[in-house]
Amino acid sequence: MTDTPPKALAAKALLPTGLRDLLPPDAEHEAQVVGRLLKEFHRHGYERVKPPLVEFEEGLLSGSAASLANQTFRIMDPVSQRMMGVRSDMTPQVARIATTRLRKAPRPLRLSYAGQVLRVKGSSLRQERQFGQVGVELIGPDRADADAEIILLAASALSSVGAKGISIDLTVPTLVPAVARALSLSDDDYARLRAALDHRDAAALAEAAGPHASLFLSILGASGPAPAAVERLSAVDMPDVAKAARQELADVVRLIAAAAPGLSVTIDPVEMRGFEYQTGVSFTIFARGVRGELGRGGRYRTGGADPVGEPATGFTLYTDTVLRALPGPSPVKRVLLPLGTDYADAQALRAQGWHTVAAMAVASDLAAEAKRLSCSHLLTADGPAPV
Repeated sequence: MTDTPPKALAAKALLPTGLRDLLPPDAEHEAQVVGRLLKEFHRHGYERVKPPLVEFEEGLLSGSAASLANQTFRIMDPVSQRMMGVRSDMTPQVARIATTRLRKAPRPLRLSYAGQVLRVKGSSLRQERQFGQVGVELIGPDRADADAEIILLAASALSSVGAKGISIDLTVPTLVPAVARALSLSDDDYARLRAALDHRDAAALAEAAGPHASLFLSILGASGPAPAAVERLSAVDMPDVAKAARQELADVVRLIAAAAPGLSVTIDPVEMRGFEYQTGVSFTIFARGVRGELGRGGRYRTGGADPVGEPATGFTLYTDTVLRALPGPSPVKRVLLPLGTDYADAQALRAQGWHTVAAMAVASDLAAEAKRLSCSHLLTADGPAPV
């Protein structure tokens, strides 16, 4: 094989911004982690579905998924001459499956999924434009027990693959909008109010909220560890229309505390960013010492405002961030098989848990060849020997 000039080699290896190759052993490590997560979901009654990478645009971006339009790559289908979109999030696809192909399946319907998504742009916290998602959706029930089940499953699944220091940050993205509507805030005032809340800017909040500043400052102040934060939020005198959302949050916190008293749960009642299509209790998952969110989830309707939609809740884990929260790949027992090793002997080694690497040429120094091929052992007449 002729040597490729360095510049030509670099040009071949260059990938678009936000895309990358996942190499050994990381690619195998990711596959194993995803498999273990799916296994944990299955143990909790969630059955896997596998939607396509590309769909017709009108189906992919219908209902609540319309908010993903700016993050969706579009291509023309040469067969049908219709526009298609490359998925940027798998949740709307699973919701579509539930309301179409599985519309007659018994409820509650528990589904799981895993796959790659592609987005037009990365974010400040996630510069990758292609990354893996793995998650679940619980479709049908509209009650706090379902929200708690989803949150507890997210925590237990992450623990099952070795993640430590998991914390759940809860919010109700419908709370602030409900209060604003009850107070008849104008669109401009609400836009300023939301910007102030997003930046946690008390001065800007006081200016935007005007005579209602003390109410919104009280809601903003009801943040922190769940038990105390729920008590502070319960003490806020807010319009009746918002009290149901507040009670939903309190009920979910109570159920989580009863089932997993050691799980770290915080409350941020004004967080709305990234929860545009959520309709109830929602959450973000973090791990101590890990930059960025491991995942997020919450309550929504499968069809958005469409009357055929159903209440649902679920979560999505981002495999790139999850991997940063885990120990690295464990070393495997790789043994070099000298050229001509009997196939039955190799099969016996694999049955014992060895990873076999067959030599493709006669080597004068088999131990050196084993090291060159990243093998920890060499097969000798007495069995695998360390090198």
